[in-house]
Amino acid sequence: MPVTAPPPSELADTLLARLPAVYGAAADAERAAQIRAYMKDVAPFLGLTSPVRRELSRTVLDGTPRPDETDLTAVALRCWALPEREYAYFAVDYLRRHVRRLSSGFLPVARRLVTTVPWWDTVDLLAAHVVGGLVSADPKLLAAMDAWIDDPDLWVARTALLHQLRYKDATDAERLFAYCLRQAGHPDFFIRKAIGWALREYAKTDPDAVRSFVAAHRDVLAPLSVREALKNVGP
Repeated sequence: MPVTAPPPSELADTLLARLPAVYGAAADAERAAQIRAYMKDVAPFLGLTSPVRRELSRTVLDGTPRPDETDLTAVALRCWALPEREYAYFAVDYLRRHVRRLSSGFLPVARRLVTTVPWWDTVDLLAAHVVGGLVSADPKLLAAMDAWIDDPDLWVARTALLHQLRYKDATDAERLFAYCLRQAGHPDFFIRKAIGWALREYAKTDPDAVRSFVAAHRDVLAPLSVREALKNVGP
């Protein structure tokens, strides 16, 4: 079901009243310009370093109750609607912290976040920590991942590639390898890099399986994917 507007949430009202005031008071225009240039002008920035932002987030969250899924949905969508990128970072951190409070019904919201002002800084964390958590909790969502891997939106496909990034022994290696092969010929750097990263991470669990996979498919895998996959385990 398509995601339209944020649902009503008193908790979101409280947080979104505090957030711009607390973050905005600490903005650093010079650093913001530097970060925006580094991030390829994907969005405006306030110029907050990660340690500063996390400390400010504690102030924003102080005394607030645990959110439910409606609250989390409202906070995420409302943060994404704000121009400066740090508000999206707040939302991602909030979702990661409370991912176990989300049901499989949150997946369309996650897709909305992945595809709205997409860049690796938000997409990768959503893939590994939010979408991955949803799929782990509800294997029925694997059907969605099987569709996402072929999605024409490269960020949706990248999310499918990376959703098992933290699974370790629970990784479905057959599915991971199949996804890598289905996107092996993709021309975009971010897909080729994701293939290598996903394989490199799984190599920490089963290096022999990754070496064997790469050896069997060097003819179709991009050199970038191969280099990334074997970075820590050798040929």
